[in-house]
Amino acid sequence: MGFKVAIIGRPNVGKSTLFNRLAGRKLALVDDTPGVTRDRRVNSAKLYDLRFEVVDTAGLEDAAAASLEGRMRVQTEAAIDEADLILFLVDAKVGLMPDDRTFADVVRRTSKPVVLVANKAEARGAQAGMLEAWELGLGEPIPISAEHGEGMPDLREAIIAALGEDRVFEDDEDEAAPARGGEALIGEDVDDPDDETVPEYDATKPLRIAVVGRPNAGKSTLINAFVGEERLLTGPEAGITRDSITVDWDWRGRHIKLFDTAGLRRKARVQEKLEKLSVADGLRAIRFAEVVVIVFDATIPFEKQDLQIADLIIREGRAPVLAFNKWDLIEHPQELLAELREKTTRLLPQVRGLQAVTVSGETGRGLDKLMEAVEKTHRVWNRRISTGKLNRWLEGVLGHHPPPAVAGRRLKIKYITQAKTRPPGFVLSCTRPDSMPQSYIRYLVNGLRETFDMPGVPIRMVLRASENPFANKAKKRN
Repeated sequence: MGFKVAIIGRPNVGKSTLFNRLAGRKLALVDDTPGVTRDRRVNSAKLYDLRFEVVDTAGLEDAAAASLEGRMRVQTEAAIDEADLILFLVDAKVGLMPDDRTFADVVRRTSKPVVLVANKAEARGAQAGMLEAWELGLGEPIPISAEHGEGMPDLREAIIAALGEDRVFEDDEDEAAPARGGEALIGEDVDDPDDETVPEYDATKPLRIAVVGRPNAGKSTLINAFVGEERLLTGPEAGITRDSITVDWDWRGRHIKLFDTAGLRRKARVQEKLEKLSVADGLRAIRFAEVVVIVFDATIPFEKQDLQIADLIIREGRAPVLAFNKWDLIEHPQELLAELREKTTRLLPQVRGLQAVTVSGETGRGLDKLMEAVEKTHRVWNRRISTGKLNRWLEGVLGHHPPPAVAGRRLKIKYITQAKTRPPGFVLSCTRPDSMPQSYIRYLVNGLRETFDMPGVPIRMVLRASENPFANKAKKRN
């Protein structure tokens, strides 16, 4: 990744479509509505033999600095400052617009290498718009179709000509980026359940954290406070974030990948296609993450939607941590803190011992405590218990509180073993699994939590019928 390329232009010229094309997958939301992209998104890209970082940006608009469009423009200008090369996109189908000429002057003043790209060149009548692009004075326009992948060889040659072969190919001898492997949605298999040696937690491995919550809970502000810069667009308007934006960060020497997501509203209220795409993008980020920080607005906590978001994350098997944001606005913090702890225990009993931290994205208060809670929860989420310890525990449980009799017949439990981690998953061998009361399964799960110190993460319990050792003998006799 020797150089960085920023894709800029006015709204609705196809910047996100080209970004997805270069990234090799559909990362950025694409819609006919102008102004879909708001934050800048960075990802590794490949164009034939060229490897680089590509930045998707919001459409450049001439607006007041305090407005949402003005704040979006600041994000785009930051992307231009960081880039080594600028791809300036125009829409060949509609020709030049006044904003194209205005922003061409802005780009020219940066004195950075620029490649003028005429997108949508496959459309009828696009030839005239492409010829018109010469008027911008940014060199020869490269005709492409980002949607259909046409013109990519010409774009490659233009990038090499703008930066020079030495700059473009200087990192050829470096290792290629590792391929993205498919990861199990819920749980990773335990290699050998009978192995008594349990691997230690590796605190140096990269950690993926998704930040989710209702609109306007302060998710983007919280991530900006973590990284120490205005990396994400924020403001008083609800629903600013649309894409799930990835931000890389280091905390105490550990690489962290933060995912900012769009605010999740009740399904009945999500009507527009664009918001549906944003929600789907957020759900993908949750599934890709390991730990999910659920941001509650401390001024109006535990709304119904907050609980539904928490329940979704628990069902997905992610490791949840609660962050009560906007704590700087609370007048009587001690009283509210006691109330929040009681509500957390009462309203989310399925993850007893859930980590909950009070924070303020505006002042930066409580961020270290939040990250410590994240790491602690991640340790529990990865926990592995040997089969020997589990069955010694089970023997004590059965002696103290055996399963009840159902229809006059006693249920028997033979053994227990851990089959998965991330989250911890256990297999219980017993007679008549379908008859086992849910209350007794909850009793066993809570016992595992307390005995083996596994608070605040989902625990899976699967019941399987034990094999009848005489079944095959009976068949042989017949």
